[in-house]
Amino acid sequence: MSTPALVRRTVRGATALRGGRAGRPTPYQFCGALFWLVMTLAYWRIPLCCDAGQHAAVIERLKDDLLHPAHSMADLPGEGSPYYGPYAVAQGVLARLTGLSGWAVVKLAGPVHLLVLLAGLGRFVRSLTARPWAPVLALLFMTLLWGTARILWSGYLGLMPMTTNLGYPSALAIGLTFWAWAWTGTRARDEAPAVRFVGPSGLGGWWGYAGLGALYGLILLTHPVTAASALTGAVAIVASRRRGRRRPVAGRWALTAVSCAALALAWPYYDVLELVGDTGLDAMHLRLYEGMLANSWLALIGLPALWVRARRGWRDPLVLMFLLESLLVAYGWVSGHYTYARALWAALVPPQFALAVELAAARPWGRARRVLGGAAAAGVCVGFVTVHAGAVVPRSIDPVGFTQPTRWPSYDWAARHIGAGEVVITDGYFASRSLAGYGPNLAAPVWPDPALDEAERGRRAADVRAYLDPGSTRAERAAVVRRYHVRWLLLTRWHPVPEEAVVVAWSGRTGEVLARVGGEPRGRVVTR
Repeated sequence: MSTPALVRRTVRGATALRGGRAGRPTPYQFCGALFWLVMTLAYWRIPLCCDAGQHAAVIERLKDDLLHPAHSMADLPGEGSPYYGPYAVAQGVLARLTGLSGWAVVKLAGPVHLLVLLAGLGRFVRSLTARPWAPVLALLFMTLLWGTARILWSGYLGLMPMTTNLGYPSALAIGLTFWAWAWTGTRARDEAPAVRFVGPSGLGGWWGYAGLGALYGLILLTHPVTAASALTGAVAIVASRRRGRRRPVAGRWALTAVSCAALALAWPYYDVLELVGDTGLDAMHLRLYEGMLANSWLALIGLPALWVRARRGWRDPLVLMFLLESLLVAYGWVSGHYTYARALWAALVPPQFALAVELAAARPWGRARRVLGGAAAAGVCVGFVTVHAGAVVPRSIDPVGFTQPTRWPSYDWAARHIGAGEVVITDGYFASRSLAGYGPNLAAPVWPDPALDEAERGRRAADVRAYLDPGSTRAERAAVVRRYHVRWLLLTRWHPVPEEAVVVAWSGRTGEVLARVGGEPRGRVVTR
């Protein structure tokens, strides 16, 4: 009896991306699910801090008025604020429908953003290689191969920053960027005969290019700074298509650009063109350039792997992406637009991912690869011990004493007395960044926002400093109260309470005091 010939089954769709085995989890699916669980618990165990108050305030304003939200931190209109993107509006709708607070929505958003990020990372790495362990190593290197200086900033993808920034729109934007890059990569080359690549929504042809442009437009509206990195990476991926293959029709890529621009320009809450050349955020980002080497030097371990790819062909997508993203970061330094320091994550992804692809190769390894693997292992250990261990090792079981994530105080005790929309003067660092997330406004917002002219914000800050000056007179303080309709003071324990103020509450943890000033309540007063 003759043996029937073996027929190789054609692999399509998502199964192809998993390596052709249905029903069995890949290494990345297993490790990614474990990572999602651990980081979700790590994120939820830490009180929200830093920029979370700003994003909670945005949701609170949208919850109060979805079509015409107020300024997120001041008693002013919010028209023209880039914080009111499509995703923020969707969060506002969720808050209105469920009654959740802005803080609760930001807290719940963290695991969702992480899921989008992990899925997008896996897609993008699979567009570069079929090696099953490459996405696992890419995740490991992306979260640990940064630097040995601790910094908590949105857009920084280390384990420690993730404990604070997973709920920010920037985390979602980076996750969508990985999806967009993966989709761009499949459209920048011919479709293989065994695997037909389509976009995440299954769109092909012209509709697929239009959908890809809409995705980039969504990233732009969600977090404009991340969009600069996303679009730069897209240019690198398209430019990396090899000779000898059918070049994509220029008109289709033009459709992608038009779709992106049309969505961005049609957004009614703010004009993206007004953000071009805006310098309001630059000064606060200078510190990222000053500490850039300390924050990222471990990622340089991946440069040999990137060099190997460049020797095979300079049009490699990771090589071109590294060059263009590095130029974007360099442009920010040379031009003084220091906000582009936020593109650092995209400049580090190519060496981190190139290292992952190189070390995911099957054994036996040559000497060079063994040395590179040893350096990567050492870098991972150094990064984990010096900066990131405290993110996932609670203090209760910490045998070493790792540095733990920042724990900011809560202001529930003060917010229960303050009506939504009422104006507060505070001298506290934490209060000035958190209190607006509960609904109140600040006389002088601490964060720049195109919806509030920088000169006006500076005048408000100067008036608040004059109010808090120990030498100020009662008449001078009363003038500031009338000008900005101030109703409350929230003062640290080092600042004396003015004689005309009435103490209402105080914090046993921080010693801060809440005192009432001014006349009748105004603003969006609600019952708490």
